[in-house]
Amino acid sequence: MTTAQPGDSPPRTIIPIVPESPRGVPADDEVMVSLYASRQKIHPRSVSGLFSNWRWIMVWLTQIVFYGLPWLEWNARQAVLFDLEARRFFIFGLVLYPQDFIYLTGLLVISALSLFLFTAVAGRLWCGFACPQTVYTEIFLWIEKRVEGDRSARLRLDQSAMGAGKLGKKALKHALWIGFSLWTGFTFVGYFTPIRELGALSLAAALGPWQTFWVFFYGFATYGNAGFLREQVCKYMCPYARFQSAMFDKDTMIVTYDEQRGEPRGARSKKADPKALGLGSCIDCTLCVQVCPTGIDIRKGLQYECIGCAACIDVCDDVMDKVGYPRGLIRFSTQNGVAQGWDTRQMLRRAMRPRVLVYTGILLAITLAVGLSLFLRTPLKVDVIRDRGALARMVEQGRIENVFRLQIMNATESPQRYVISVSGLPGITLASSPEVEVLPTEVRSVAARVQIPPDAASAGSHPIRFEIRSTGEEVARVNEKAAFLVPR
Repeated sequence: MTTAQPGDSPPRTIIPIVPESPRGVPADDEVMVSLYASRQKIHPRSVSGLFSNWRWIMVWLTQIVFYGLPWLEWNARQAVLFDLEARRFFIFGLVLYPQDFIYLTGLLVISALSLFLFTAVAGRLWCGFACPQTVYTEIFLWIEKRVEGDRSARLRLDQSAMGAGKLGKKALKHALWIGFSLWTGFTFVGYFTPIRELGALSLAAALGPWQTFWVFFYGFATYGNAGFLREQVCKYMCPYARFQSAMFDKDTMIVTYDEQRGEPRGARSKKADPKALGLGSCIDCTLCVQVCPTGIDIRKGLQYECIGCAACIDVCDDVMDKVGYPRGLIRFSTQNGVAQGWDTRQMLRRAMRPRVLVYTGILLAITLAVGLSLFLRTPLKVDVIRDRGALARMVEQGRIENVFRLQIMNATESPQRYVISVSGLPGITLASSPEVEVLPTEVRSVAARVQIPPDAASAGSHPIRFEIRSTGEEVARVNEKAAFLVPR
């Protein structure tokens, strides 16, 4: 046994096993056993049924939105565009600036609370039906099936020696995967660079370095996660699987195996009476394991690897139909429901429990607050910055002047004319032009010269207020505070 020195990498745990000889005398040879299990590739079996159909509906919905949204136009521009270079974010009719970051915070909080609420009520529905990892894994598996065949064909292909046929199928599969991944990366970057402009640059091989980096980076991430890592992302990389137990309780709807009905399991003739043989409804076909994308056996109970995709429910119901047994050996249920034999109505009554009510109340309050804030949002933003080159100075007739710089942001998609006024001190006036025109979604900097009479205020700092008001049909008004300095 060696002793680890500072700076050494952690050693692998190796347990020496001394096997016994046939006569019970230990042999001289030692066998080293590593505690690190190598990954076994999972080849999920194809399945059809109610939940499989819903899963594909979610695949289509999410991908139509993701791939189609950048191509929509709104007011002669891209409907959804996060223009980082210009620091403007367009979401249909909304024009947001970095100062509106609070709305992104609200959106993230709403998303997190929604996830907590859905998990408390119905387990990992997000993971099983709408998570990008699940969605892209489904798409990549569909491509793999079309090229290499069903599960048994893929197993035979992987076990066979490398030849022209195997090489051709593998090359075609990876080519399709890479093409789809690059298109995904291109679409992702299209949310930050106008996608039509991005397409023209791509065809001309004139993409900028950052655009090229992110297209390939996101494409590589899609290719690696959906093509190779797959269930490893859900089991080891995603933190959700680790803290989901904090949101589960015995009234959470999860994929469950009815052990009382299914055990003892065993093969039997279709015409045989399972009660006479002392068997349960499970015929031990292992199809529920073969269709599982994470490779678990749901018959062993709740496991953190289960993503709630319900593929095992579809295949088990199909088997029950074939052998003439009632459906529901594997089903969506709660631990209390299975233990106490509750029906669906009884389980739904337990859905509105304190935890769920708290999540729902907080989620509704935050959603209402964010929605109301967006509805009442003024499409005009102003920042007042003092001109540091001239804090205060004496001008004609002994008047005292301060110079401010107003950053006026027009958060509409039409030109606006604004009127600037100032108040807060006796005789205070605006010596510069009181009107300014700002183009659509433009940020314009305006110098504002503010003057007061010689004896209007004592020496020191005095609060004043700028009012910026639009002159259009829909009046937008903003008041901003500032400080007027009077020299000694």
